[in-house]
Amino acid sequence: MTTTPKHDERIATMTFASVYPHYVTKVEKKGRTKAELHQVIRWLTGFDDVRLQELIIENVTFKTFFEQATLNPNAHLIKGVICGYRIEDIETPLTKEVRYLDKLVDELAKGRKMEKILRSTS
Repeated sequence: MTTTPKHDERIATMTFASVYPHYVTKVEKKGRTKAELHQVIRWLTGFDDVRLQELIIENVTFKTFFEQATLNPNAHLIKGVICGYRIEDIETPLTKEVRYLDKLVDELAKGRKMEKILRSTS
């Protein structure tokens, strides 16, 4: 299943700040913490808590968010289905990156161990 140009554009123009509270709610409702969410985001993007807060305040789009990120070299190990799309089949780089983040948040909320979520190879 591939994404449509309209779908990709919608994701690119969506702001990170509009989705972030949903990530927090999702993980906290399942007994995980905001600190764990930030750890997952930091692993994927390289953003520390200060930079993450700045991006939220700046109301950046996902396009800008991921343009400024330094994607983890093991991000390609994130596989599976999220939001009806198989991540490894998504061709648009930005859409794939956003779905990486969605998948990590989903795994955190489902109680997966942090070393598994962060794709530790040791």
